Amino acid sequence: MASLDRNIIIIALPTIAVELELSLITIVWITIGYWVVTASVLLTFGRLADMFGRVKLYNVGFALFTLGSALCCVAQTGEQLIIFRVIQGIGAAFIFSNSAAIISDSFAESERGKALGINQISIVVGSVIGLVVGGVLTSYLGWRSIFWINIPIGIFATVWAFLKLKELGYAKKEKIDWSGNLAMTLALLLLLCGITFGSFQIIDLFWTLFLLTFGLVLLVLFYMIEKKVLYPMIDLTLFCSKVFTGSNIAIFLNSMARGAFSFVIVFYLQGPSMSLSPLEAGIYLIPVSLALAIFAPIAGWLYDKYKSHTISILGLLISAVGFLMLAGLGEKMYIIEAILPFTLIGAGMGVFTSPNRTAIMNSVSQDRRGIAAGISTTLVMAGSAFSVALVFLVFSILLPADDINKIFSGSFDAETENTSLSKQIILESFLQSLRYVFLISAFLMIGSALIQYKLK
Repeated sequence: MASLDRNIIIIALPTIAVELELSLITIVWITIGYWVVTASVLLTFGRLADMFGRVKLYNVGFALFTLGSALCCVAQTGEQLIIFRVIQGIGAAFIFSNSAAIISDSFAESERGKALGINQISIVVGSVIGLVVGGVLTSYLGWRSIFWINIPIGIFATVWAFLKLKELGYAKKEKIDWSGNLAMTLALLLLLCGITFGSFQIIDLFWTLFLLTFGLVLLVLFYMIEKKVLYPMIDLTLFCSKVFTGSNIAIFLNSMARGAFSFVIVFYLQGPSMSLSPLEAGIYLIPVSLALAIFAPIAGWLYDKYKSHTISILGLLISAVGFLMLAGLGEKMYIIEAILPFTLIGAGMGVFTSPNRTAIMNSVSQDRRGIAAGISTTLVMAGSAFSVALVFLVFSILLPADDINKIFSGSFDAETENTSLSKQIILESFLQSLRYVFLISAFLMIGSALIQYKLK
């Protein structure tokens, strides 16, 4: 359900931007606000899950996500939509921080990779449905209809999880590390806000550096707190494991490489360059999700059998090739041209994700799988948010802020004559920015592969 919502909102963003007359920063925060809040509370929820039971918090997540979806249906402004997406993000954090741990508790180590791979299929099925259904609903019923689809699914999932899921792990009666929770949450928020607001030049250099510095100071404070408290939010001994540490660094770099992919490619497809409908854009992106759905369980099965990090490395390199192909992007891209690079990106994600997640879960004891899942998913969400910030940092180098805003807010064609640059020059700068973004993504994938190689 959460993956369904992610692609539905992205495919509908250009339409939402035009109808609500949103600024670029509002468009971006509708997307990354969800990621920021999820990244900020995931660790806390993972820790609480280890203490009080994963299934209980998993059920709460479904209920909150459904409530947030209902509120998004009636949003009248961009600011309201951001707030309601935050509620969705909190619910998603409960779900994301517990799903992998619940699955890991339910299967033996010899079958865990395949089980997590099948879980990836459910995520990808949601992604595929989100792309197509989101395009259909937005094209024919308007963007508000994309949130209604979550409500019946959410109600069913909440009731089913309450009735069917049972605690297989064990709850631990410990105290909550409130000081550590607060320090980590504030650190993540300040770092993410500093990077995003700084990239968009919403704040000047002084305040950008202030937020980043203060965020880093809080991270150091968090580390000091965790070393001293009796029941820390994060068991720092987890990072003594080479596999755990290396796999999490790799997943962070991977998320930075691919996090903004759907965001920027949707605006390329529906923007002034291609001018496709939401439905057509969704169809273009189906190869990404289908390839992921096919290769994720296969990679999980192979990892269960061979326990080799070479599988993850291969996945990262496959995705890198796909991004390198997109680095040669032209003004137009026919669907036949999109199939190969999009398929490679999706296949690479599938081949990397299942073995990586399995390695993380296998490297910790059962009573620490909740927080382990929370750490890895926090890094995925934080990496995705940083990815969007990186994208617009690249755009700001080649294009004035006003022109970037026009392209992403849907007012490019109507207001182009007011800019100092011609339409063609602006469009070429936009395309060049996309090429640089995909090139950076390829290098990040290669960097992640090098880290995985060190784990061999």
